[in-house]
Amino acid sequence: MEKGIRNIWLLNLSTFFFFLGISLTNPIVPPFAITLGASPFIVGLIAGATSFISLISKPLGGFIGDKGYRLEMMIAGNLLSLISGILYVTSAYTSNLPLFAFSRALHGFSMGIFFPSSLSTAVDLAPAGRVGETLGWRGMMFSLGNIIGPALGGYLSDYLGFVGAFSFVSLFSIVGAAFVVPVWKEIGRITDEEVSSESRAGYKALLRVSFVSTSIALLFFSASYSGITTYLPALYKHLGFPQRTFGLYMMVVGASSFATRLVGGRTADRIGPVPVSLGGIAVVITGYLFLNYRILPPDSYVSALLIGAGFGLAVPAMQMMALAPLPGKIRAMGSSIYTMFFDLGMLGGQVTLGYLADLRGYRAVFPILPLLAGMALISVLMPRIRGEVNA
Repeated sequence: MEKGIRNIWLLNLSTFFFFLGISLTNPIVPPFAITLGASPFIVGLIAGATSFISLISKPLGGFIGDKGYRLEMMIAGNLLSLISGILYVTSAYTSNLPLFAFSRALHGFSMGIFFPSSLSTAVDLAPAGRVGETLGWRGMMFSLGNIIGPALGGYLSDYLGFVGAFSFVSLFSIVGAAFVVPVWKEIGRITDEEVSSESRAGYKALLRVSFVSTSIALLFFSASYSGITTYLPALYKHLGFPQRTFGLYMMVVGASSFATRLVGGRTADRIGPVPVSLGGIAVVITGYLFLNYRILPPDSYVSALLIGAGFGLAVPAMQMMALAPLPGKIRAMGSSIYTMFFDLGMLGGQVTLGYLADLRGYRAVFPILPLLAGMALISVLMPRIRGEVNA
């Protein structure tokens, strides 16, 4: 295997194991916190600590990554995740709720350190003309980790207990770091010359239309998605469906997204990221419209198939549109800011749509989702309207 491709795949595997360790904790954090005596409010704070700390730490990860230490940041993120796993186990043995909360925050910090360099390095090391494909493969590894992780976490906690399940966080982190080390030994620092000829570029280049408009599109896109992940399970619970009903819905979304990511990336390489992004968002909008027409299972699983497929097509194309035109010297910071818009969209969507659901009920949320995704579609069009050549 060609060395460059081998290095990309070693980093893809690191991404898979890192997010496998993150996602396996998702289904077991609330019940474990309850066993430690946490109130519902504290359970919510602990569950959200990882996402919040990840959000505010991403600029730091991007800044250090742009100094040439992107591979080091990926190793550091895995090592911090390893420490988080050890602290999870310690909190389980000692029944220490504050220690568990700190462990969740540290795990969020590890994600903020790891994610920007993981994403930007995929663009840095992609073969010429294959940026979209490389992002597609990376996205598949990210999706696969998030598909397998929750099911694995539930299975491990059932059979091995909380201590056994949390131990796998450390195990997967060791494996994730091990995959980065040989790439780091071969490449060392990712220098300005390796990532871009525009080595003197400053962060003002982040103001280019393709980056700003795609980031805004991601904000609206993720806000619409928050309506599915937050309020569709709430509606199903309100209607008396078992929890596995929404679990199956998300499995369909994840599998469909996994299946189309490579298609989206390769197609973006051939025809450009704008039409692929538009097509993917259009498929998601179709899924939202179908969900409003058939919101109850099993018919609603058709919408899950469409939404997942649309996301799989759009996400690598949007990443390519936002990050590939950036000077390499600032790409890690660009990755951190770009992904922060996803976090902000999820948070803003949950709060805004939650206010609407409180006023008019859960069903009132879903007619808004096509409108939010439509705003994303308009934002993606802006580089084409402004005539940016690289878009």
